[in-house]
Amino acid sequence: MIYLQLFLVFFKIGLFSFGGGYTVLSLIQKDVVERFQWITTGEFTEIVALSQVTPGPIAINSATYIGYKVTGTVFGSMFTTFGVVLPSFLVLALIIMFLHRFKNSLVIDRAFKALRPAVLGLILAAGLSLLKPENFIDLKSYIIFLGAIILSLKWNIGVIPLLIGSGILGIILY
Repeated sequence: MIYLQLFLVFFKIGLFSFGGGYTVLSLIQKDVVERFQWITTGEFTEIVALSQVTPGPIAINSATYIGYKVTGTVFGSMFTTFGVVLPSFLVLALIIMFLHRFKNSLVIDRAFKALRPAVLGLILAAGLSLLKPENFIDLKSYIIFLGAIILSLKWNIGVIPLLIGSGILGIILY
């Protein structure tokens, strides 16, 4: 029963997430951490960090790890991964079927323009949902967090150098 429940939760997440991996994080957290309480907020934060540094899309990496974490089996990973990617395959198949018919549609163009602010809001919600006291160990962790934000916004430092630098700082400070 847990396998079906995991599949359905991640199918819904895959179906209603637009804009990439970071937008899906708030949806995953809402169901997996808050609604079903399969994992804790701290575990979710670790999953997000692992999903960022491993190859592949963050939504698929997160789903795969959560499926294993919840069930303790590879089958759990398979059900969550299949659940989160199946909607994309189905929607893409439909789009390809009707692409030539609607490729110059003003309505479709306007719909995609209207989705942009929603996607930005979902990305912001995902980031804000991780700003919880249990994700910060002490004052040093707050300083690393603020330093990463400043380096990213002011000097446009990329994600990979920030992750590597934060990891090195963590090794040194802790």
